[in-house]
Order: sequence, then structure tokens, then C-alpha cells
Amino acid sequence: MSAPHLPKVAGIDPEVPVSTHTAAPLREIPAAPGAFIQDRLAGWVSDLTTLHELTERLAATATLDAALNELLHAGAALVGARRGLLVLERAGSTTPSTTLGLGLGPADLGHLETVERSATALGRILDGPPEAADARDGIATPDLLGDQDLDPRHREVATRLGYAASYALPLASEAAGRLGGAVWFYDEPGEPSEKQRHLVGLYARYATEHLARLTELERARADIATVADELLPSRLPRIPGVRLAARHRTGPQGGGDWYDALPLPDHALGLAVGSVGGSGPSAMAAMGRLRASLRAYAVMEGEDPVAVLSDLELLLRLTEPARTATALFAYCEPAARKVVLAGAGHTPPLVLGDRRCEYVETTLSAPLGMLACWEAPSVEFSPAPGETVLLYTDGLLRRTGDAMDRAFARLHSAAASVPKAGRHDPAAVTDHVLRAMLPDGLDRSDSTEDVVVLAAHFD
Repeated sequence: MSAPHLPKVAGIDPEVPVSTHTAAPLREIPAAPGAFIQDRLAGWVSDLTTLHELTERLAATATLDAALNELLHAGAALVGARRGLLVLERAGSTTPSTTLGLGLGPADLGHLETVERSATALGRILDGPPEAADARDGIATPDLLGDQDLDPRHREVATRLGYAASYALPLASEAAGRLGGAVWFYDEPGEPSEKQRHLVGLYARYATEHLARLTELERARADIATVADELLPSRLPRIPGVRLAARHRTGPQGGGDWYDALPLPDHALGLAVGSVGGSGPSAMAAMGRLRASLRAYAVMEGEDPVAVLSDLELLLRLTEPARTATALFAYCEPAARKVVLAGAGHTPPLVLGDRRCEYVETTLSAPLGMLACWEAPSVEFSPAPGETVLLYTDGLLRRTGDAMDRAFARLHSAAASVPKAGRHDPAAVTDHVLRAMLPDGLDRSDSTEDVVVLAAHFD
């Protein structure tokens, strides 16, 4: 008699033998990891979170000064210090060194500079060979005043400033080399723990790469600004009956906004502002060519601004057909207080005086290079004695961030609010208008717009 078959349930064949390698069922819940391991894991997560937050804040800085300040504060937080000092001096660079203090005033920095560099941990890091162990791992001085070999002047300064210990760290990486060093000061004897040294070392290496990028960026911006300055007038002419002032700012990538003021025959004066489309070296080069061409046309036929701009438009269309530009040229006779101007897609001048503040009504015209043949009628007006004619580029309006109609209204209000005591000084007029239009300053680094303002005050 055969053995009875066990019933099959849900597709499982009970006759299939159970593997002898199958683990026995759990009869109790395994014990939780030890508290020590949990604490260490929690500590690692906390350290990584802190490091991530600090590096994110550093990466958000767009200028070298902001990055250096952030580095000093973050380093102080990582090593548990309250004050610090940072020196940035790239080896082989002609750029002057930068010194920045945290919790140290100018007088404190002056006292620190009286200590011989070789007597300080930071100085040994800065002047020592890059491959030295101290230059890689940093130098901890846990008890400065207890060090019998401490330089007497260093001891005197430490006592005066009230710090008893320090930790110095190089700002170096394999890619960027050594850019400088930082030192943090403790009010009491002590030194950072091994974990703190590890974290601040990781942060410093990341910060070094970021500082190297910002240093190269600022050097490139400085080179661009220098080229732009060379393309613009080195000085403004002196013409009887009129006084001039100009302010300009070139964007970080280099732009095409320009201005000019040149003496013309018969004691006349030519004033011009303009903007070439695009940015970068190409736009700057085109701006230089356009300005030089306009100067030549102005000398030959400056009394007819329409002819000057017509010739300029023809030259642009023949030599650079893919480029557009705006321009405004004014022929001034200061003795007769007469101004004749023509504009090609450019913003209208503004006249400011004791009795009026208004835009000059100009005819609507397309920019140069937009039409097959450019020509627009000129406009003539007579500034009263003591009035100032303000020429500018649209970068001034765009920098405000407002819509163009609101920006024009804002410029009008800025000019109208010039104090009466300063209305007879063209430099004071331009500075007041810029302060009113751009409260954050003309040199704000995060703006890509060029700005040009040219003021002519008629006596």
C-alpha cells in the first residue's frame, strides 16, 4: 500500500526536500549595534554634513575677498578658535600679498607684522619648502607662552593680544600649489583634535582650489579692465566754456560701451557715446575700431553729426556686416552754447540745470548696421549757462534691473535730486547720479553690464 500524498498548497510541492544549507529560522531578534558604534556613525554623519555645508557656502562666493572671509570663519569654526589671520601670496606672482584678519583690528594686525616671519608658525609655512611636513600638515603650538624658545617679540605681541596657542595651516593643493597660509589663535593653551585637523585639512584643500579659480578670474578681469581703459580717452580735453567729467565701468567679460570727447576746429567740441553689440575681446576690439573711425569722421565733418554717423554706418556695414552698434554724436560750440546731435538707436541725453531737468527730444532711429542705409535728422538745442548735458549708455539703465520706462524715470529723478551746490561741477553730477541709480556701487562684481556716463557743464 502506497503512502498517502500530502496536499499541495499554493504551488508548493511538499515532497521537495528542504536544503540542508538553509539557515534555521530566527528564534530571537538580534541585538542592536553597540552604542559606541552608533555614536561613531552619528559623529561621522555630523562631520560630513558640517563639511558639506561649509564647502557649499564657500562655493557660493563670487569674489576673492568674500571667499577669504568665508575661509577664515569656517576654519575657526572647525578648529574651535575665535580669531585668525590669513595671508595670500602666490609664489612667483607679481600680485601683492593679501592679509586678512578675523577678530583682529588694524592695530592688532600691525602688531603681528612687527614679529619676524621666521619666528611664527605661519611664517615658517609661507617661507618653507612646499614639500616640508609642516607645509602639508600644519603646525600646532599648544602653549605659546610656555615655550622657552619663543621669540621675545612674539611673546610680547601674544601677551598684548591675549592669545596663548595657535594652529597654522597651509593653503595648498597638488593642482594649485601653495597660495598662502592661515593661522587661528586660541585664548587658552590648547590645540585642535586629530578629527578637527582632518576636517580643516580637507576644507583647506578644497578652499585652495576655489581661491585659485577666483584669483585667475580676478586677474583676467583686471586685464580686461586695463585693455578697456587703454581703448578709452586717457584724459578729457580742456575747452573754454565747457567742463567735462566721465565715469565708466567695464563688465567682467569686457564689453563694447565707450565714450569720447575731442577738440575740433574753431574751438568746437565733439562728444560721443556708443555701444557695440556683444561682449568679450571681440566686442572690445570692435569698440576700439568704431571709436577710432568716429574720431576721424568727426574731425573731417563734425559740424554735421548726421554725416558723421552715416559714414560710420557705411563703414560698419562694409567691414563688419554681422555687427550692430548704437551711437550718439554731438557737435558743441561752447562759446555760442549750441549743441547739434544725432543718434543711432541710442538713449537720449538729459539736460540738468537750475530751472529744468529734461530729456532732449531726439528722432527715433535704428542702430547702426540694422538698415541698408542709415540717416536720421539731427537735433539742435541751446544749453543755458550753468546747465549740464548728460550722455550715457543703456548699461546704466539696465544695471538698475527695472523695466526701461521705469529706469528712465529713475534716471530723471536721480538727476533732478542733484544738490544745487553740486550742479556746477560735472564730476559731482555724475557721482550723484551713479550713487542714486546704483546704490550697490559702480564696481559691483556680479553685473555683466558696462556703464558709461559723460557730463558736459556749460559755463
